[in-house]
Amino acid sequence: MDRSRPSSAHGGTAGTIKFFSLFGTPLRLHFSFILLVTVVIVKDLAGHQTTSAYTFFLIGMLVSVLLHEVAHALVANSLHVRTLEVVMFPIGGLPRMERTLKPGEEIWISIAGPLVNALIAVGLFTYLAGTHQPVPIKPADLLVPSDVSVLGLIAFGNLLLVAMNLLPAFPMDGGRILRALLSYIRPEDEATRIAAWMGRMLAISMGLYGLLASQFMLVFFALFVYLGAAMEGAAAMGRTLTHGIPVRAAMMTEFHTLEHGKTIRDAANMLLATSQQDFPIVHGEKVVGLLGRSLLMTALAKEGQDAYVAGVMDRDFLSIEPNMDLAEVLPLMAQAGRCALVMDGEKLVGLLTTENLSEFLVLRRFGMEPGA
Repeated sequence: MDRSRPSSAHGGTAGTIKFFSLFGTPLRLHFSFILLVTVVIVKDLAGHQTTSAYTFFLIGMLVSVLLHEVAHALVANSLHVRTLEVVMFPIGGLPRMERTLKPGEEIWISIAGPLVNALIAVGLFTYLAGTHQPVPIKPADLLVPSDVSVLGLIAFGNLLLVAMNLLPAFPMDGGRILRALLSYIRPEDEATRIAAWMGRMLAISMGLYGLLASQFMLVFFALFVYLGAAMEGAAAMGRTLTHGIPVRAAMMTEFHTLEHGKTIRDAANMLLATSQQDFPIVHGEKVVGLLGRSLLMTALAKEGQDAYVAGVMDRDFLSIEPNMDLAEVLPLMAQAGRCALVMDGEKLVGLLTTENLSEFLVLRRFGMEPGA
């Protein structure tokens, strides 16, 4: 088993639930996406739309967004880039790749999603024209779907998805294309800052207009555009601060381990006696698992304090090498959880947790060099 890649056993992005997996890529729903769908369903079912038309329209747009994200993942896979997961936000899906994309890769992957929506729109408009059905032409029609125009509304909605996603601002696909193009003439972190800045400006403008026009749904979307742009900017800063820096520079070298024959009580006592929250489980000199704080508490509640750690530990832990580039480890850490074991061959040489990684980034930002 390749332990340098986290499996689906790990929880994925915080605040999300797994929807399903497609071609090995987990699609997860952010809590805000679920909240938005719930609000829209309640609002529209309380209005004058027919339930069948509304349901068909909603399902059609959800499928369109999912196909958009699947296109990203399939093109990434064809370029030998694994998509760790796709998180569905109200503004659309945010895919997380296993490594930083090259400019050419990012352009092809980014353009695949809007291209799928354009093809859906063209296909539906062609069908409607061939069957002489009415086609909606006003964006406001999207708010009042009917049994007659629902296919046209789905087609028009896909055109809006194309237009929105091609805006040259993060976190839209157009922002990623802009970042990729700028990367040919500017450093990657500077290109990301420019695209993220444009995303924030777009969100502020959208939010102000929504407030003045009493379009509060637009304000809601503007908030997530702003947060998405800010997340991209922070991720770019993290990549800049870690690029070329080995894992050994940021790992914890003073840590405690637990023998596989110890009990949950022993683990809880060590949790209280130290500041450590993740404990490698060993059998002699061999690492056989990892017991984190949350897993420990769950085991304490379900199995009791006399249960053995070997029966509740995580055997599918993330293992990384001390000479790996920290920039390559960041997406793996985001997917796997809060702790990775640093292994030099079969020897455990350190721990890399989200806490000490964050502290390392802060020190780097203030100009402190590793080992100084």
